[in-house]
Amino acid sequence: MRRVVITGGSVVSALGSEWPDILKALRTGKNCVRYMKDWERYTRMNTMLAAPVDFTTPDYPRKKIRGLGRVAQLALVSADRALANAGIRADDPELKNGRAGVAYGSSMGSIDSLLDFYSMLILGDVKNISATTYIKAMPQTCAANIGVFFGLTGRIITTNTACTSSSQAIGFAYETIARGVQDIMLAGGAEEMSPANAAVFDTLFAASSKNDAPGKTPAAFDKNRDGLVVGEGAGTLVLEEYEHAQKRGAAIIAEVVGYGTNADGSHITQPNRSTMGIAMQLALEDSGVDPASIGYVNTHGTATDAGDVAESQATADVFQRPVPVSTLKSYVGHTLGACGAIEAWVSINMMKEKWFCPNLNLDELDPRCGHLDYITGSGRVIDTEYIMSNNFAFGGVNASLIFRNMG
Repeated sequence: MRRVVITGGSVVSALGSEWPDILKALRTGKNCVRYMKDWERYTRMNTMLAAPVDFTTPDYPRKKIRGLGRVAQLALVSADRALANAGIRADDPELKNGRAGVAYGSSMGSIDSLLDFYSMLILGDVKNISATTYIKAMPQTCAANIGVFFGLTGRIITTNTACTSSSQAIGFAYETIARGVQDIMLAGGAEEMSPANAAVFDTLFAASSKNDAPGKTPAAFDKNRDGLVVGEGAGTLVLEEYEHAQKRGAAIIAEVVGYGTNADGSHITQPNRSTMGIAMQLALEDSGVDPASIGYVNTHGTATDAGDVAESQATADVFQRPVPVSTLKSYVGHTLGACGAIEAWVSINMMKEKWFCPNLNLDELDPRCGHLDYITGSGRVIDTEYIMSNNFAFGGVNASLIFRNMG
C-alpha cells in the first residue's frame, strides 16, 4: 500500500474560497444563513432559511462549459483552483497519461435541467430539452465534466450518496492511489442551492424554521436546536502518491492515513449509533492510529434531533474521552454532497493553523448528547498531528476520514 498525500485543495463556500478569508470568517463567528424571500411562494413549507454562495462562473471557453449546470460549475471552479493550489497546470501532460483520475459526487445533477424533462411529461412538448439538458441533470455531471475539462483519462468514480458524497469520493480516491492504480486524483463534491433540497428535510420536520432569527441557527448539539439549514458549494482535494509528489517538488499539505465507510442496513433516514461508531473504528484501524492521538473531530453536526444524539454518542463510544469537536455546518449550513470535502479542507487548514473553530449557537448542550469536548467561545488552540472528519447520509451511509499533518 502506497502513501497518499494532499498537495492541493480549494472550496467554493459561503465563507469564501481563500483560506485567509475563511479563517477570518471563522474567527469572527460569521453565520452565513439568511432568509430566502423567494421561497415564500411555496405554500406549507416551513423553512425559509439557506446559506447560498455568491458565485459567478469564470470566463471559461463556452464550448468547454456549455454542458455544465450550476452544480458542475461549482465543482469545476473548485477543481481548477485546487489544481493551481497543487502547482499542477491544467494542460500538464501528466493529467492525460491515464494515471490521473477523478472521484466526485453530489446528491443529484442540476434541478433546473431535471425540471425541463418534467415539463415534457407534463406539457407533452420537448421544447425545453436541448442537447445538454441530460448532461446537466445526470448524477455524474460533476465527475464527468471535470474529467473532460482537464482531459483526465484515468479512473472516474462518481459518488452520489447524499451527505457522504464527497467524503466517500476522498476515501475511494485514497484507496485507488494507495493500491497503485492511479498517481493523482481530484476528489470532492458539490451541491447547488435549491428550495427542493430544503423541502426534503422540511417534510421530515428536520429543517430549521427559525425564520425570524437566521443567525441563531443551525444550533448543532444545542438543547433547543430545531433542525438543519441547507447550503451550497463545492470542495476539491488533490490527492497524490507520496513519492510522485516528492519527485515533482510539490508542497505536501497533509496525508490521508485512514478511511472507513459502511452502511447501517436498518433504516433509510434514521441514524444508527452502532454503525456510525464502526465507521470511525474502521478508519482508525486503517490508519493504525491510536484514538488518543486524534486531537480533533470535525463532526457531521447537522442540528437534527436524532442525528446529533446518535453521532455524539457514537463518537464518545469510540474515543472513550471528551475529544474536542465542532461542526462547520453552524457557519455554512448543510452543503449536502459538498460537505465532506469542504469540511475536510477547512479542518486540515485549521490543523495547520493549530486553531479550531467553535460550534456556533451552542448555548445549552442537549443532555442526551455524548460526553465530548464541544468547542465554544473563541475557538481552541490545539497542536495535533491527527484529525478525523465524519459524515453520515440518508440511505444509512457512514464515512470517516483521518488526516495527518505534514510539514
